[in-house]
Amino acid sequence: MAHRYHNPVAIHFGAGSLEELPAILARRRTVLVVFPEARALGLVDRLERIVGAALLGIEERIEPNPDVSGLAPMYERFWREHDACEVILAVGGGSAIDTAKALMVGTASGRFDELLALLATGKPFAPHRVTSLIAVPTTAGTGSEVTPWATIWDRAAGKKHSLHLPQTWPEAAVVDPQLMLTLPRAVTVQSALDALSHALESIWNVNANPISDTFATAAAQEVMATLPLLLEAMSDPELRARMALAALKAGLAFSNTKTALAHSISYEMTLRYGLPHGLACSFTLPMVLGLALGADAGRDHVLSQIFGSPLAAAPARLAAFLGKVGVSESFAAYGVTREDEDRIVSEAAGGVRGKNFIGMTGGVR
Repeated sequence: MAHRYHNPVAIHFGAGSLEELPAILARRRTVLVVFPEARALGLVDRLERIVGAALLGIEERIEPNPDVSGLAPMYERFWREHDACEVILAVGGGSAIDTAKALMVGTASGRFDELLALLATGKPFAPHRVTSLIAVPTTAGTGSEVTPWATIWDRAAGKKHSLHLPQTWPEAAVVDPQLMLTLPRAVTVQSALDALSHALESIWNVNANPISDTFATAAAQEVMATLPLLLEAMSDPELRARMALAALKAGLAFSNTKTALAHSISYEMTLRYGLPHGLACSFTLPMVLGLALGADAGRDHVLSQIFGSPLAAAPARLAAFLGKVGVSESFAAYGVTREDEDRIVSEAAGGVRGKNFIGMTGGVR
């Protein structure tokens, strides 16, 4: 059987790779999108020095899980004030990079509600204008630096919009593990579990292929081996580099498969229960793994490379790993009743991402 794998992002990886930005930007007119704490950390000053006179402006009021209420005024100001922008430099976690992806797609009117209406159709569209994107992750987990997807939340309406177009692939990703040395424990755990979810979700996926499997198995193995060590030595540059590489591999895996059931479940857990994304998409992994086992012999073989044998014990081993890093696999731990748990899982199975799950043919509950 023939398989396809496509990822157009140029990757610059390694300690000190941030200093490659001048060559990557090539003096193009740049707007910096950066997480709010970056200025206090001295990172904004460093980026201003790197970009130099080509810097047109800075957007640093980035909210976690960007919502339409905050994005709309930022978007319209961006296209009003920076229509000369040639490239957006996004520096931060998934929220900063998702915000940049929303900004890079310009509507004819320059209004955000026009973009929202296009997204609401669920159909591809050709942007009226588009800028290039250089993504610099400062967390090891999102994978957004090597995917075309961005999530836009509308909490007031209880909705989630997915932006993904051929034009929203980043031009380049600059993965510098030195930027991750000061990440706090909670962010380190949540980011790593996001990467683990990306890896596993790309395996129990109807879109899986041998190339995505190669990245996914390596990523999952590396996260599970590295995270406990990293939590005992948070400023260890080698461990930070290992985790950054694992997250990058997970991003390369799901960039071609998309996510599946665990992510589909996570959306309501974030919207309704306020769970951070990395936690929301990972605490159900043992349950979803149990549902995936036996659905496809080829998928079982790939999973066995991560969890060994007997494979039937894999969900318990995964649950033990989550427990070791302080994460409960129980819905009840997050305030969800059993009735709501059943409803959330059932509705998630019928969602766009839920339909990517290999266990769908036999039902999920």
